[in-house]
Amino acid sequence: MNNHNKLLLLFCILSGSAVVYSDGNARIFDITHKITSQLPTFDSQKGLGHFIWLVSSIKNGSMANISEFKLGTHTGTHVDAPSHFFQKYYEEGFDVSTLSLQTLTGKLSVLFFCPLAWCFHCWKFGPVLVVDVPRNKNITAEVMKSLNIPRGVHRVLFKTLNTDRRLMHTREFASDFTGFKKDGAQWLVDNTDIKLVGIDYLSISAYVDAAPTHHILLKSREIVIVEGLNLDGIKPGKYTVHCLPLRMVGADGCPTRCILTA
Repeated sequence: MNNHNKLLLLFCILSGSAVVYSDGNARIFDITHKITSQLPTFDSQKGLGHFIWLVSSIKNGSMANISEFKLGTHTGTHVDAPSHFFQKYYEEGFDVSTLSLQTLTGKLSVLFFCPLAWCFHCWKFGPVLVVDVPRNKNITAEVMKSLNIPRGVHRVLFKTLNTDRRLMHTREFASDFTGFKKDGAQWLVDNTDIKLVGIDYLSISAYVDAAPTHHILLKSREIVIVEGLNLDGIKPGKYTVHCLPLRMVGADGCPTRCILTA
């Protein structure tokens, strides 16, 4: 690693930005949040808290350090399985181990919702889509239509005001986060070919539309939801994504390691 890359890595670590690695040819962006005791959790003001402990310690005379941890299936950067919001799918075994690896890896576009309240325009800079929407506006059908996402685009990550507000770096849960309203989710299903949809906070749906939005997106069992992404410093554009949750049978969700390459 050269001095330039060392400085870039140090800056990303200190700022909490998505970590960037480079070998001179390809860049790798780690868009996974670190799991720490300060990580926000859904509907909690206390954050994750203590989640890992030693059960075997060299310091106490053991041959090796061995830890155990306890996490919810929707902790930090994670995926949702169809069984998350459908009891029928839970009983039929549509858990995270059944999610398509073809969907979880491949080319994608990152879209950016910036906080200029006076502008509704959409620009295309070659392969890059950039959208300005009013501050605190959720992702509605109107917003989705304005993005002009073409058919054939299968994976999209939505970078919103959640990133600007650094919500994933704040322990207390924020119920006013930006997410999909049910009409926006329905527009996505009806008018795009998106099979992987990701967002930069703990839920793809706006707080008031949690159940209906998830029902719309998960009903077909063809769309994979990725939540809690670290899109700090990620510019709009086209990337390749690799998002691999653990192969946990029976899990309705699972923390996952997600990276982008460009």
